[in-house]
Amino acid sequence: MSELDQWVAEVAVELGLGDVEVPTREVLDVARDVAHNVLRPGAPVSAYLLGLAVAAGADPADAAQRISALALRRAAPGN
Repeated sequence: MSELDQWVAEVAVELGLGDVEVPTREVLDVARDVAHNVLRPGAPVSAYLLGLAVAAGADPADAAQRISALALRRAAPGN
């Protein structure tokens, strides 16, 4: 178990989430895309919004891809 996996497990227990599957790679990809293509403070806020979307029933991979695509479109020339 990586240090990140251990931290995620500890936070999940602390928040009463139990043994929850966290799409760590997708969350990190969203944070990277937003931080590099939109603005740094947008990364954690976007990760939070991703969590809200998943809690409301969105597919984690789809929601992450949509946020990343939006960030990449913002960075595209002409935008």
